[in-house]
Amino acid sequence: MLPYLTLFAWAFLAATIVPIGSEPVLAAIVYSSGKMVLPVLIATAGNYLGACTTYWIGLSAAKLIEKKQDVKVSEMRAMRLLERYGSPALLLAWVPWIGDPLVAVAGAARIRFLPFTLWTVTGKLARYAFVAWIAVSMG
Repeated sequence: MLPYLTLFAWAFLAATIVPIGSEPVLAAIVYSSGKMVLPVLIATAGNYLGACTTYWIGLSAAKLIEKKQDVKVSEMRAMRLLERYGSPALLLAWVPWIGDPLVAVAGAARIRFLPFTLWTVTGKLARYAFVAWIAVSMG
């Protein structure tokens, strides 16, 4: 039970502004247990809920981003991605250095929550499934 709680917490934090990666924890659990489905679902749930937190922060900070004042380069890239591709750009919410700003900008841009959830969960689930598959393949 403790490894799964650790995985959930690590995945949650990894989807916020905390600069950590959750993939090593997932890979270690999958490698040691030989199980893929439950760890992938737990990591995805934790990472998605962390992204929801970042989305909410972006929603709360919408005024700053709308005026494009004090916007970082990563946030500008995220804005361009969302402007160009719309909510499907959230498939990239897991990508380091762009994912967190992308999620925050999605909140600030008031992307509807259902498309946010669909695209964010799809991208995160695919990434974790790939990491778990590699971990099982190594065992």
